[in-house]
Parts: sequence; C-alpha cells; structure tokens
Amino acid sequence: MTKYAFVTGADRGLGYELAVQLLKRGYTVFAGRFLRDWVQLDKAVYAYDGRLIAIDLDVSDDESVRQAAIKISGYTSKLDLVINNAGIASGKDDEIFSEIDFNAVMGLYNVNALGPLRVTNAIISLLMNGEDKLIVNISSEAGQINQTWRESWYGYCMSKAALNIQSNIVHNQLKHKGGRVLVIHPGWMKTYMSGKLNDSADVAAEEAASQIVETLLQYQKNKEVLTHPAFLDYKAEEMSW
Repeated sequence: MTKYAFVTGADRGLGYELAVQLLKRGYTVFAGRFLRDWVQLDKAVYAYDGRLIAIDLDVSDDESVRQAAIKISGYTSKLDLVINNAGIASGKDDEIFSEIDFNAVMGLYNVNALGPLRVTNAIISLLMNGEDKLIVNISSEAGQINQTWRESWYGYCMSKAALNIQSNIVHNQLKHKGGRVLVIHPGWMKTYMSGKLNDSADVAAEEAASQIVETLLQYQKNKEVLTHPAFLDYKAEEMSW
C-alpha cells in the first residue's frame, strides 16, 4: 500500500534530503517548494517515477497553505506523515542592550511557529485518513526553556519555543485519535537556513535526514500511545523540554 508524506521547505537543505530519504523508502512525497529559482527539487522530480510532487508553498501565507492542501487532496485522500520543516533564522546578534528589529521577530514567528500550525490545520483531515497519522515538527534545542544558555537571538529561540508548546497541544488532541507528534532537533547543520551555506556546522543535512527518517519509522512501528510528544535530537536521544 502506498504511503504519502508531505514535507515543507523541501527546496534544499534538510527538507530536500528528508524528501529523498522518504522516496528511497517507497513513499510518495509532496514537497513544499518556496524558492522558485532553486532547481534542485525540480530536477529530482524526474528521477522518481512520479512519486515526487512539487507543491508551491509559503507557510507564512494562509492562502498558499490552503491551496497546497487542495492540490494534495487532488492526488490522494490521505497523508501518513507530515514533516513541518520550513523555517528561517535571523537576528542572531539581537540582545537586550541593542535595537531589536521587532518586525523581523514577527516574521520568524510567522514562519517558524505559525507556519507549522497553518499546515497542520490545513491537512488534518488528510492526516486522519492515513494509517500512521504522524506529524514531525523540526524544532531546535534553541527552543528549550529550562536549559537555554543563550544571551541573544530572541526571535529564533522564542519562535521555536512556541513551536514546541504547539506540538504538545496538537499531540494532546491527536493521541486520542491514533495520531502522534514528534519534535526533532536536527543538530547544527550545514544548510542555507541563514541565507548562505553554513560550512562551519557539525552535521551534513543528508546525515541528519537519514537518522531522522529512521527514527520516525521506528515510531510508526511502535503503536503505543505517547503521553507527550517525544523531543529528540537527530541521533534519536531524548531531550528535555
């Protein structure tokens, strides 16, 4: 039986590699595309026999998310897996003794916190028709409240903390209906999240994606009800909220 996944922010970096890993494991993947001038995803469409379907998607825009859900429903009546990966990072040097660009902070919230909520809300009926009913939210240790060590980067950290509490609330609703939420910290990756490739990071996106997919497949096999969403790093080690 064909399994269907929806990955947001799949143009490049972790999102693209997650889509590829799922394709290699037999999924049909709807890949959210935001960067129309980034051709990696379009090239990959031809390599997977119609199982990779690029969907225009701006998670910060209500109508874009709604239209993406409509397009997916034109292909299938179910989704087994949704990975909310799309995210942005800026304002790393923001600190309380300097001027903070609050419009930029709101932009981070709109993408990193509200974006996953928009997507989940738009596709929830498709997810409830699926077998696995699994949502994976790509968050960060930067969103941990009780272990934070930072003295700056307000917008990014706060937006990821908001995503974490959202994950709890969504999980609380879904667990009574056979659904679950995983929250993954993918590690410090070599990606373009800040606008250019971060070569100084520890982890290649392909490595993180492979481990993340293996982890979520194990959770799909485990049918027990989770009392709270598992918060894991990319090596599948349990983290503290």
